[in-house]
Amino acid sequence: MLRGLSWRNFDFLLLGAVVLASAFGVAVIRSAIAGNEELILYPTRQAYFVIVGLVVIFLLAGIDYKYWLSIHWIIYIVMMGFLISLSGLGQAAFGAQRWFQVGVLFLQPTEFAKIVIILSLARYFEKSQYEPRDLKWLAKSLAWTWGLLIWILLQPNLSNVIVTMVIWFFMVWMNRLELKTLFWMGVSGVLVVIAAFPFLEEYQRQRVFNFLFPDPNASYGAIYNVQQALIAIGSGGLFGKGYGHGTQTQLRFMKVRHTDFIFSAISEEFGMIGSILVILTLGFIVWRCIRTAQKSRDLSGSMIALGVATLLFFQGSANLAMNMNLIPVSGLPLPFFSYGGSGLMSLMVCIGLVESVAMRHKPMDY
Repeated sequence: MLRGLSWRNFDFLLLGAVVLASAFGVAVIRSAIAGNEELILYPTRQAYFVIVGLVVIFLLAGIDYKYWLSIHWIIYIVMMGFLISLSGLGQAAFGAQRWFQVGVLFLQPTEFAKIVIILSLARYFEKSQYEPRDLKWLAKSLAWTWGLLIWILLQPNLSNVIVTMVIWFFMVWMNRLELKTLFWMGVSGVLVVIAAFPFLEEYQRQRVFNFLFPDPNASYGAIYNVQQALIAIGSGGLFGKGYGHGTQTQLRFMKVRHTDFIFSAISEEFGMIGSILVILTLGFIVWRCIRTAQKSRDLSGSMIALGVATLLFFQGSANLAMNMNLIPVSGLPLPFFSYGGSGLMSLMVCIGLVESVAMRHKPMDY
C-alpha cells in the first residue's frame, strides 16, 4: 500500500490549518483551566494527543482508503461491540454512559463510531450508485446508519445522534435524493421529533425548556453557563482582554470552559478578531475537505471527504451557536480547539482519511 507512493498531492495547507487550530487549542486550554489543580495536566495531555494525532494523519494518508472500505464490515462489527458493551462497562457522565476508562485516559467510542458510519455509507453509496433512488435504497442507507446509532441513542447521547443524522442526510442528498422523498422525510422528521420529545431524558427536556423559557435569575445549570458565556463573549470587545486575563474565565465563572464553552473563553481573551480567525480556520479546513471531494478519483473517496466536511461544519456550527445561545446547550465540542482526547483523535483520523483521498487523485490547481 505504501510502495511507489507520491506525496506531492498531500494537502499540506489542510495539515497546516489543523496544526494551527490544534496548537492554539492547547494554548487556550492552558488559559481556560485557570490554575485549577485538578485540571493542571489537561494542556499537556492535549499536546500529546496532538502529536500522536499528527502521526496518525501521516500513517492513514499513506494507506489507500480503499483498504479501509474493503474491511468496513469488520470495523463496523467491532465498533458495534464496543458500543454495546459500553452500557455495562462505561463511565457515566451527565446521566449517560459514554466512556471507557483506561488508566488516566477516557475513551469515547461514539466519536469513532461516526467515522465508521461515514466509511460504511461511502462504501454503500459507491456500490449502489446505479440503483434507483427509491425508498429501498434510502432504507438501506438508514440501516447502515442506525445499526450503530441505536446504541449511541441508548447511552443516551442525543447530540451525537443528531450530528450523525445530519451527516447521513447530506451524504444522501449528494447522491441525488429525489425532491418528493425529501419532502416526506421532512414531514416524518417533524413527526418523529414531536413523538419522541416526551421520551427524552429529563436533563435533555430541561435544556430545551431552559432555551425556550430562560430564567434570568438562574445561578446554576445550563442557563447559568450560557449567561456567563454571553458575558465573556460580549466583554471581549474587538481585541479581547489578553491571554490569561479573561475575568469570566480566570475567575471560573464559566463551567466546562475548556470543552463546551472554549469559544467563549477565546472570545473574551482574543476578542472579535480572535473569534473570527477561529471561525475562518475551521471554515478553511472544511473547504479543503470539500475540494478534496471534488477531485476524488471515485464516489467512495468523495463521500468520505464530504462526510468529514459535514461533520466538522455541523459540529463546529452547533458549538458556536450554543455559545451564543442560538440553540439549546448540546455538549458538542469545538473541533480541534476543545479539550478531549477521543474527540481530537477521531478528528485526526478523519483528516488522515481525507489526506488519503487527496493523495490519490490527479493534481489540481487550488
